[in-house]
Amino acid sequence: MRLEQLFNRRSLLGKFVRWLLLPLLLLWIINIVVAYQISSAAANLAYDRTLLASARVIAEQVMVRNGKLQVEVPYIALDNFEYDNRGQMFYRVSDFAGNIISGYGDLPQMPKNTPRTELYPALVHFHDDVYRERPIRMATFYKPLFEGGLQGMIKVEVAETTEARQYITHQVLNYTLWGQGLLVLCALCFVWLAMTRILQPIRQLGEEVIRRPPSDFSDIEVGATHSELLPLAAAINQYRRRLAQLLMRYQRFAADASHQLRTPLAVMTTQADHALRDGSPEVMRESLTELKQMLKKTTRLTNQLLLLAKMDSGSHQLRRNRPQPPFSLLDSIEKIVMAKLAAARRKDIDLGLENRCRDQNAPIHGKQMLIEEVLLNLLDNALRHTPAGGVITLRLYDAAPGGERGCIFEIEDSGPGIQPQQREQVFERFHQLPDAAPGGSGLGLAIVKDICRLHDIDISLHDGPQLGGLLVQLAFKR
Repeated sequence: MRLEQLFNRRSLLGKFVRWLLLPLLLLWIINIVVAYQISSAAANLAYDRTLLASARVIAEQVMVRNGKLQVEVPYIALDNFEYDNRGQMFYRVSDFAGNIISGYGDLPQMPKNTPRTELYPALVHFHDDVYRERPIRMATFYKPLFEGGLQGMIKVEVAETTEARQYITHQVLNYTLWGQGLLVLCALCFVWLAMTRILQPIRQLGEEVIRRPPSDFSDIEVGATHSELLPLAAAINQYRRRLAQLLMRYQRFAADASHQLRTPLAVMTTQADHALRDGSPEVMRESLTELKQMLKKTTRLTNQLLLLAKMDSGSHQLRRNRPQPPFSLLDSIEKIVMAKLAAARRKDIDLGLENRCRDQNAPIHGKQMLIEEVLLNLLDNALRHTPAGGVITLRLYDAAPGGERGCIFEIEDSGPGIQPQQREQVFERFHQLPDAAPGGSGLGLAIVKDICRLHDIDISLHDGPQLGGLLVQLAFKR
């Protein structure tokens, strides 16, 4: 793993390390602040105890001579911390009236309302101040004196510069800073190494997929893959299987399309050659008429093939999170009926529409163009298979209340119908019944089935109860 992955926003390892680095740095900073406060408090506690000891030693040396208070300050009382040359001590002794007996008279006075410490059984007050432009820590100690006929409270003040305290505090802080920093760095290194090992199966999985030849759609062997990666491997295998199925459909589609288009193209070529060889106006007119009819059939076939290709590629997939706007099913039915009315009149077929829906418009959701393709295919099949002088009835009515379906569309004809054992086969592509009427391509009902599946429409074939032919029923969602 290269270091630049740490700063790569798309790197999983870098993102994990960054997410771990931020809280570790935050905890490191908090730990430094807490360590500084604890070390400062510990240093103050230790050095304050020494200040109190020095004040007590000095107070013990206060005595009465010739009716006056005198003090002899031993050197050891002011030399407790001078061995490291990082501090300096000062003192001042005052009598009952506040007069200075000995010491530094310019030491600052203790601020009013300075609380007495509760840590020691003594009348002592600690506070911070500045003396001769140096920060100091000062202890003010009161001791009662009963000697030589004098009695009262003497005050002993001992001050120490804070260099030694700061040195101890900084030492502890440095140890914490570098020790904890090294610990954070080691933790990140261990995490980096661990994640590198953990992510190795992902890289191996990717390399195995890349090494596969384009024609190999077999499942990837999971082997010793981590259990967390099993869903990913399963998803890849499932995707590869779908790709294999899609490729097979395209190959079958290409073979079927070439087979279906070869015949009409050959017929049109033959018609054109015949017209060119003969040259008579009658033959030319007859050939052009045949060519026009064949072109219409070929155009229809080509459009159906293109629609099937789009359905297979998923370009017509409906988005469930974006519902299609409703449209009037009745308007679409009427438009299809008007488009096929002339063809019905040529065969003297009675084409009728019955609408028994409470809502006359029968609104439904879906892609209107695809639903109209279903209606067009069903009506076109009914017109081809209904004999001249027959009847075709289209019905629209409400489904039974309380169910999942909203409205029902039926188209019934007086044609020969379809035997029950053959009704599933007619939905297969390019499948035509032996006694099917001429002019079909075997794609109409396959397109209808795919569109119905896409829109969750139930389609079923039945015997026509009124006209004796085939009844096709579509049940739409609510």
